[in-house]
Amino acid sequence: MTPPPRLAPAAPEAGAAGGRDAYAGRGVHKSAVEAIARRIFDGTYEEGGTLDLPQLMAELDVSQTVLREAIKVLTAKGLLDARQKRGTFVRPRDDWNLLDADVLRWKLASGAPHDFFSDLFALRRAIEPASAALAAAHRTDEDLAALDAALAAMASYDNDPVLAVRADASFHLALLRASGNRFFSQLHRVIIPALIARDREVHAKPHDDPYPEHAAVVERIRDGDPDGAHEAMVRLLDLSMRDHP
Repeated sequence: MTPPPRLAPAAPEAGAAGGRDAYAGRGVHKSAVEAIARRIFDGTYEEGGTLDLPQLMAELDVSQTVLREAIKVLTAKGLLDARQKRGTFVRPRDDWNLLDADVLRWKLASGAPHDFFSDLFALRRAIEPASAALAAAHRTDEDLAALDAALAAMASYDNDPVLAVRADASFHLALLRASGNRFFSQLHRVIIPALIARDREVHAKPHDDPYPEHAAVVERIRDGDPDGAHEAMVRLLDLSMRDHP
């Protein structure tokens, strides 16, 4: 029996970047990780700054075991390091793992600078046109159903900015998955949460109707036209960049 077509995947919330990749700790362990991360991202702990662990343990009202676990988590994410005679310190920002779901979430929550979104746009321009070309060559009926469902949601959001953001995120998630490339597909953990954060600003301002450019990408994919899909995706991204320079 042929399985029913997949509807457009629900777009993840920006505050839950990556979903399943987020730190899975609970209770006091998770609270300690979140508290220390906030201090890193709001500048309380500057790059190269050493953490006063006894003081931090008292301020967070946690045990040494809990604090050690939190530091281990943040070290794995590239935020902290520990050296003999120096102690536990904040690593340089260039070492922070922005491909990690939690690190990206904390970065967006702290207020990403303009050049952060410029870097994101450069990533998208490198990946998404290639994804569209691959989708045109390899898309399945299920992929087309997901893209069509996202387009339908985009056409019916009726000027509701929340629904518009969700529809756009669903489209780009479906596109990455339709590429059939496991690495491109995994990049939704970076592209989608940052896209949601950016879209919330765009849809609060006057902007061009994004539907026609998105629909053009889907039509080229449906036609099995890799070159056309690539070009249509470049046009879509250029429009996006004009709306949010």
